[in-house]
Amino acid sequence: MTLKNLSLSQLMSLGTSSDYDPHAMSVKKAKTWIRSFLNVVTTKENIPIQDALHRILAQPIIASMHVPNYDNSAMDGYAVHTDRLKNEGPFTLKITGKVFAGNVLQGNTKEAVHIMTGAYIPEGLNAVIPQEYVEVHNKKITFNQKPHPLQNVRLRGEDIQIGQTILQKGRLIQPCDLGLLASLGIETIEVYQKIKVAFFSTGDEIVTLGNTLKVGQVFDSNRYSLIGLLRRLHVEIHDFGVIPDDKASIEHTLKKASALADVIITTGGVSVGEADYIKEILKKIGEILFWKISMKPGRPLAYGKIGACHYFGLPGNPVSTMVTFYQFVREALLILSGQEPIPAIPLIKAQLLEPIKKAPGRTEFQRGIFLQDATGQFKVKALKDQGSGILRSMSEANCFIVLEESQGPLEKDVYVDIQLFDSFF
Repeated sequence: MTLKNLSLSQLMSLGTSSDYDPHAMSVKKAKTWIRSFLNVVTTKENIPIQDALHRILAQPIIASMHVPNYDNSAMDGYAVHTDRLKNEGPFTLKITGKVFAGNVLQGNTKEAVHIMTGAYIPEGLNAVIPQEYVEVHNKKITFNQKPHPLQNVRLRGEDIQIGQTILQKGRLIQPCDLGLLASLGIETIEVYQKIKVAFFSTGDEIVTLGNTLKVGQVFDSNRYSLIGLLRRLHVEIHDFGVIPDDKASIEHTLKKASALADVIITTGGVSVGEADYIKEILKKIGEILFWKISMKPGRPLAYGKIGACHYFGLPGNPVSTMVTFYQFVREALLILSGQEPIPAIPLIKAQLLEPIKKAPGRTEFQRGIFLQDATGQFKVKALKDQGSGILRSMSEANCFIVLEESQGPLEKDVYVDIQLFDSFF
C-alpha cells in the first residue's frame, strides 16, 4: 500500500507501528506526508500571451515554424558570394543591389549587395562583410580579407526548429518566454487556472487594522504577511478576515471557504489551548492529520482536507506562521498549481561569524544575516532575538540558518546550511 492510496483517516489509523508519530514528526517526514496527498488542480483556460506572465503552462509548446524563418544578416554590411573571390586580397566589387530588413532586393546580386541587420540573404550570396571593414568609393567597395562561407549569416531555424518543444508543461512563464512565444506567432496559450487560496486569522485577541486595541489585544499581522507571501506565488487570494474563538463561527467560515477555494490557510487555533478549536472542527467536517513537528519555531501545524479542499493550520505566533509557510505551504501550493519541476530551495554553505546555541532533538530555522566578505567567502550570523513572536527579526534577516535535529551547539567559524529568503520565490 502506498501513501497515495491512503485517505487521511487511514493514515491516522496506521499509528506508530508504521513509523508515524503525530507527536514528534520530523520536518522531512512531514513534507513527505503532505506531498503524498497533493495533486495538480486540473482546471485550465486559454489566455492571451500578454496576460500570461507568471502563469503555469498546461500544455507543452511545440514550434510550428522555423525561427528565424529565412537566412538573414547578422550585421550591417555587404553580402557577397565567397566563390567569386580570389584567395588573396585586396578585393574590389561593384555595389549592384541593396536590401533592408523587411524589404525586397533592389538591384541584383552580380557582385555586392548593401545589406542591413535582419534583412534576408538574397539567393546566390553566402556571406556578409561588416561595413566597418569596407571602404566605399564611386559605388564600389574595397576590402582586404576574404570572408568565410556563412560568415555573419543567421541561418533559417538557427534559433528554433519546426517540431521542437520550446516550453514544457508546468513551466512558470517568464518575461523572456512571452517574446519567445511571440516569435512563433503564438497569440494564446493554455494555462492552469490559478488556485484559489482562502485564509483567515483566529483568536479573540486578534484585532483588524482600523480598530482600537484593548488590553490583551494585538493587531493582526499574520494576514498581511500571508498576503505578501501568497502574492509572490501568484495565486488567487480570498481574505476572510479575523474570526473569533467561537466554534460555530469557525465552522461556518471553514465550510464557506472550502466551497470557494482549493486551499484554506488559518493562523492560530491549532495548539492545545482551551480555545483552540480547529482540530475538533476539522475532525467533524473533514479529515485532519495533526502534527507537532520536531522543529523550532513552528511546532504546531495541521494539514487536512474538507472535501476536495486542502487545509493548512499554521501557528499563531508571527514568526512561526512565516517559517511554516516557507517550509511547508510554499511547496504544496506550487504542486497544486501544476508547476514542474518544483524549484528546490538551495542550501548554501556559510561560515558562522558567532557561536549558536542549540539543543539536539529538533530542526531549527534560525533567522540570520548572510553576507560575502572581501574575499567572496560566504558568512552568516544569527540574530540575537530568535523568539517566535519577534516579527522584526524576519524583517531584519535575509536567510534561515538550517540546523538539523541531531545538531547541538555550534562554535564560531564552523560551516552551516542556509536558505536565502529570495530563493523561495
